[in-house]
Amino acid sequence: MDRLNTHKVRSSKTLLIFGALVLTASLTSCSLDGGSPKANTTQGQEEQNMSDSQREYLSVSDKPGVEPTVGKPVGDAPTSLISRDIIVGTGDEVVASSTLTVHYQLISWQSGEVLQSSWKSAPIDFPLNGVIAGWQQGMPGMKVGGRRLLVIPPELAYGASGSGPIGPNETLAFVVDLVGLQ
Repeated sequence: MDRLNTHKVRSSKTLLIFGALVLTASLTSCSLDGGSPKANTTQGQEEQNMSDSQREYLSVSDKPGVEPTVGKPVGDAPTSLISRDIIVGTGDEVVASSTLTVHYQLISWQSGEVLQSSWKSAPIDFPLNGVIAGWQQGMPGMKVGGRRLLVIPPELAYGASGSGPIGPNETLAFVVDLVGLQ
C-alpha cells in the first residue's frame, strides 16, 4: 500500500511541475519586434492585452533554447513574405550559400495547427539553397542564436500542389531557431 501512495504522490508532483512549466511557457510571448528589451517589456505586454483582431500575424514565445509556443494566426494570410526576428542572435550570419542547423515549427495559417516540429527530436541540417524560396529569401541576415518568424505565401512555398501535410495553395508560418551554420 505504501508503494501505491508513494507513486501517487510522485505522479501528482510531476503533474504539478509539468502544469507549471506549460503555464509559464504559454505566458511568455513577444510582439514580433526583433526581441529588443524595451519592446519585450512594453510592446510585448501591450500585445498580450490586445484582442486577436488587433495583433499582427501571430504571437510567438521568446525564450531562447526552449520549444516555442505559438498563438493562432490572426487575420487574412499575408500575400508577401514576412521575415521577423523574435530573438536577435549574436553569432554568425546566414548567407545564401550557408548550410543551416535549425530547430523549427511549421504552422498552417489556415488551421493554426503545428504540422511539423523538429523539437521532438534533434535539430536538422540542410543547405539553404536546397529548400523552398520563402526560406531562401527570408533567412539571410539571421544570426546564430536567434529565433525568426517566416510567414510564407503559397507561391514561395509549395504552391498549388502542396506537399505531405501541406495543402494546396497554403500559406505557411515557420518559427525557426538558428542553432548553427556551416
